[in-house]
Amino acid sequence: MRLSFHGAVEEVTGSCFLVETKRAKVLIDAGMKQGERMCVTRSLDPFGFDVTELDAVLVTHAHFDHTGRLPELIKLGYRGPIYMTAPTKALVEIILDDALKIMAENAERCGDPTPYSADHKQLAMSLMQGLGYHTEFEAAPGIKVMFHDAGHILGSSFVSLDLEDSLTETGKPKRIIFSGDIGNDHIPILPETESIHQADVVVCESTYGDSIHEPSETRTLRLADFASKVLKRGGTLVIPAFSIERTQELLHELDIMLLEKKLPAVPIYLDSPMAIRTTEVYRHFKHYLHFDHPVLGPDQDFFSFPSLHETMSTEESKQINQDKRAKIILAGNGMMTGGRVLHHLKHHLEDPLSGVLIVGYQAAGTLGRRIFDREKTVRIYREEYQVRAEVLAIGAFSAHADKAKLLRWLHPEEGQVAKIFLVHGDNPVKDAFAKFLSKSLSAEIIIPRLSQTFEL
Repeated sequence: MRLSFHGAVEEVTGSCFLVETKRAKVLIDAGMKQGERMCVTRSLDPFGFDVTELDAVLVTHAHFDHTGRLPELIKLGYRGPIYMTAPTKALVEIILDDALKIMAENAERCGDPTPYSADHKQLAMSLMQGLGYHTEFEAAPGIKVMFHDAGHILGSSFVSLDLEDSLTETGKPKRIIFSGDIGNDHIPILPETESIHQADVVVCESTYGDSIHEPSETRTLRLADFASKVLKRGGTLVIPAFSIERTQELLHELDIMLLEKKLPAVPIYLDSPMAIRTTEVYRHFKHYLHFDHPVLGPDQDFFSFPSLHETMSTEESKQINQDKRAKIILAGNGMMTGGRVLHHLKHHLEDPLSGVLIVGYQAAGTLGRRIFDREKTVRIYREEYQVRAEVLAIGAFSAHADKAKLLRWLHPEEGQVAKIFLVHGDNPVKDAFAKFLSKSLSAEIIIPRLSQTFEL
């Protein structure tokens, strides 16, 4: 069998991996590369294989950098099954709808080509099959597949592929695991990441492969301290939040803080139609969640509270900045490459009373990365703005595992992993992570290049 890498190998985003045997071809993820804008031109690069020859597509989780090119597969002629967990299917529809809207805006504003249409998206949705965790199925002849809870976002999974002996070079059965994105420790609304039972080969993410996150117990304390400081001086706290998972975690944290009177009672705006729709999916699939606090309060809902204002319309969004009171604004998108958060940053980034809270990974080249790096001036919609607002990043809010968590996860319950391929990381991070792993693991650690193929 052969394993080839068609994305997420020179950077964090663009997940796309191909498994080929004598009898079948299975694709794991079809994600869009992300950067300053949608990077549509780069993302229109050929896949590197004939999509019509695929027997199945497996999706680890809903994030755009793992699902953004699914409709493009349809445009190029793929008509086979697309497997994922049931919550992932519900979230993918929201993500692809939002992507189509942003692509249309970029086409009008920037001249970017659009890689697919709403019809392609709709056909892709019709081919998606939502399954439960631990449900084994034959995705293609000789390849049995199972989804395992990755603890990253609702419905996220790492995927195990069991190949029968006739398909491998050694003539022995082989298990390959694709990590997708592995979740951080102690995410307050999700179960912990499942362990690997056994694996021969692991394709492992390395987003934070050179980092150790703050202890999870400091998350609430740092959020409460920073929010209180900004609000007490009359400022606005802007939180560029990823619509899936980070927003729901923050709503959970804010609800508890308000109940425990750790925050002043100020208006809190959720200014993201995508996040509002996503939160409804979280409510629907609440049996997949695991809260670290008992449900309190009269509404019995961790995702809403009296001071929360959800703003769906553009007009409602514009009115937020007419409110001169101290307040909190959660707005998409998380890397600040687009969305309503840009308008709020224009209003508050130059205000020394205000604050910007960064709660997730900021890819190189994004506005979020420039603010994270404390650049003195940044460009928003072709205008320069001085960064006078106080900026804080809380790594414990990351939905990704750090290097210590990944090392623990790479120790199976039975046996040892023979080969580990590092993906989803900037090159210096992967190099550092490889050295870190080599001190504790006997596995061969490989950093693949784009389009590189390995015989297994």
